[in-house]
Amino acid sequence: MGHKVALVTGASSGIGESSARRLHDAGFVVYGAARRVDRMAGLAAAGLHTVALDVTDESSAEKAVADILEAQGRIDVLVNNAGYGSYGALEDVPMAEARSQIEVNLFGLAHLTRAVLPAMRARRSGTVINISSMGGRLATPLGAWYHASKFAVEGLSDTLRLELRRFGIDVVVIEPGLIRTEWGAIAARKLRATSGSGPYADQAEAVATALDDGSRPEAPRSSPPDVVARAVARAATARRPRTRYTAGFGARPLLLVRRVLPDRAFDAFITRTSGITSS
Repeated sequence: MGHKVALVTGASSGIGESSARRLHDAGFVVYGAARRVDRMAGLAAAGLHTVALDVTDESSAEKAVADILEAQGRIDVLVNNAGYGSYGALEDVPMAEARSQIEVNLFGLAHLTRAVLPAMRARRSGTVINISSMGGRLATPLGAWYHASKFAVEGLSDTLRLELRRFGIDVVVIEPGLIRTEWGAIAARKLRATSGSGPYADQAEAVATALDDGSRPEAPRSSPPDVVARAVARAATARRPRTRYTAGFGARPLLLVRRVLPDRAFDAFITRTSGITSS
């Protein structure tokens, strides 16, 4: 009962799985959460707890949190990692898919945060770590709804930090760059299916190719998910964590370029680096 307890969503692969392992190594009692428990067999074998959780279902979120509190008496760290990338031209993406993107990446995060806050407030301590993206500070072509969700996560996190400081609760944003996970391949597949034909086809293929290239196991222009997991562990164990951590290929330099370039100059830069040619 004396060990600190962490809950990590989206723990079946990638950043979530790596973060769960890092926190376990740091001495936390870790609960990895995902919709499919069978995909977390490796975590269970390593001594971590696993729990079924659909972040878009409020009752699922509340039950998962209640079960952990019943077993452990506390949740010290929440890592809101569950999410995906929905890519496609705004004109092409069905509004049902747009709502799904916001539901998972933003409202899912909010469901879990709301569920853990009463116990954290009662203890007057805790850390909420929201996995955003460098895509929460800058935009790339054909990712309107993904970027909208991550820009919203940034704003929500800033507001939460102001609300929760008086209760001793820290709110941290992690902004990954290009990370080698299945995320890129899934986003590329969605992009080709949505905008692979029609007026945005050339743009779609260029961006999808870049997404695919970055998700390959040995991709030189991306980083392994453990670089993000290390940032998560630093934030979770710091006495006074930073409000934001960047991690992974491209994140720090691209955010710097975004700060110093005017909008149209940055647009031209992103268009070139995305491999999109002028029509």
